[in-house]
Amino acid sequence: MSSKLIQGAFILTVGSVLSKVLGALYVIPFNMLLGTEGAGLYSYSYIPYSIFISISTAGIPLALSKSISKYNSLEEYKVSQQLFRASVKLMLITGILSFLGMYTLAPFLANISSDGGKGFAAEDITTVMRAVSFALIIIPCMSVFRGYFQGHSDMKPTAISQVIEQLVRIGFLLMGAFVVIKVLDGSIVTAVSVATFAAAVGAVGGSIVLWRYWKKDWDNRAERLKRDKSSYQIQTLPLFKEILVSSFPFVMVGISMSMFQLVDNLTFTRAMVSIGQEKEAIKSAFGILMFNTQKLVLIPNTLATSLSIALIPAITSAYMKKDSSLFQHQLTQSFQGLFFIMIPAVMGMSVLASPLYTAFYEFDGLGGEVLAAYAPAAILFALFSVTAAVLQGTNYQKYTVLSLLTGFLCKLAFNIPLIQLFETRGAVYATTLGYLVTCLMNLYCIHYFTGYRFHLVVKRIFGMFVISGIMCVVVLALESLLGVAINMEDRLGSILIVFICAVIGAVVYGYLAYRTGLLNKVFEGKLDGVMKRFRLLN
Repeated sequence: MSSKLIQGAFILTVGSVLSKVLGALYVIPFNMLLGTEGAGLYSYSYIPYSIFISISTAGIPLALSKSISKYNSLEEYKVSQQLFRASVKLMLITGILSFLGMYTLAPFLANISSDGGKGFAAEDITTVMRAVSFALIIIPCMSVFRGYFQGHSDMKPTAISQVIEQLVRIGFLLMGAFVVIKVLDGSIVTAVSVATFAAAVGAVGGSIVLWRYWKKDWDNRAERLKRDKSSYQIQTLPLFKEILVSSFPFVMVGISMSMFQLVDNLTFTRAMVSIGQEKEAIKSAFGILMFNTQKLVLIPNTLATSLSIALIPAITSAYMKKDSSLFQHQLTQSFQGLFFIMIPAVMGMSVLASPLYTAFYEFDGLGGEVLAAYAPAAILFALFSVTAAVLQGTNYQKYTVLSLLTGFLCKLAFNIPLIQLFETRGAVYATTLGYLVTCLMNLYCIHYFTGYRFHLVVKRIFGMFVISGIMCVVVLALESLLGVAINMEDRLGSILIVFICAVIGAVVYGYLAYRTGLLNKVFEGKLDGVMKRFRLLN
């Protein structure tokens, strides 16, 4: 993997991890203020919002990143600038239209989600949906600036703006909810509305950071334009066409998770009612499924998201230059690096599901069960992100859409039957099945169209599973021993158990990976210097 790709992925990963950690930690005070009922109502608004965000941006930030990388490799910097300016204009229009669309359609979306009062009231869902819709005015333009910097392989502005956006959003969210509940003695609906409006406030904070970086980049832009080799001027209409044609698959990838969640939004309550579940139990289960557990499951997936964003320009550049050896090498290293971290993280999360859930929220038998079932799906979420990035970077993005729609149809077909069989876990199993189908199709397309062979990667992944399995046996034994002396239903006790088990598990996995040579093979000796210094210290 090239040093630039590693650096870009690392910077984005650090920024995304910080953002995700903040996003996971705030749920502790959020849950104390609003409980699982508030979390469920919050989720009802955020899933349609995520879809509207993806539609309003139309996948343009990532498509812009890909196109800028392409024209920069050809040293046609003026075309890159034209693409950026055209994208900003387009995002201003789509952002306003999406805001008006979501605000207007909120009552309709609330009615089809509420199931006649068996779950949350349609009026309450409408209120929180309209509160979050204001962020649609700001976020599309902000995302274009991120796409611009990513296209120039400068990941720092994106990473820093993500963290600032998250800090501002969480600060406003928690303070607003606290004031509504504790000071004004307001309702949960009002508190959740303030919490969802925080998305717009956070977007303002992120936009200010990006604007400062844009001003700093002025000299670099001027220097690039002096070296421009483009001999023609592209009209705005063809530019829009190029952006929109290449962006549609990015839209589908961007809303993939929201599409699957939308199925749960529309069918979960009905399926649970059909097997005789009570209203309050349904509200609690919905909050656990759609908010609490998903927040935790998506933390390991941060690496995949960061890697896929950094991978698209690199893959596009190698593909445009017809450098097949670089292309093959980058793919192998990307897959290995991804699974080396994802497999132990996900298996460890599944084993420690109950104390981990208690550490973030409160003890809940159902929460632990759902998290244990949900955690393995994170591997598929990560694999989908990376395989989709590969297909997009090699201009086979239409097959990403085909595979995603196939997986979505599987989710749609099996969701209600599996919920009726396994209750809340059934929705998780349906999601896992859908993503499995999608990932298998993506992997086949990569092999078929690029000639990439997976033998070496499969061999290494098998080794990672074996080592992770040994790690899990050690962690399970340690968890059982600690459970004798520590109350696992207590938050502080659970935090202590998770911390001790996670540290010991990481040490066991790292030691076995080093002793078997897997660590050296995955990172190609890049960690030799670190290991030598570590041995000297000991």
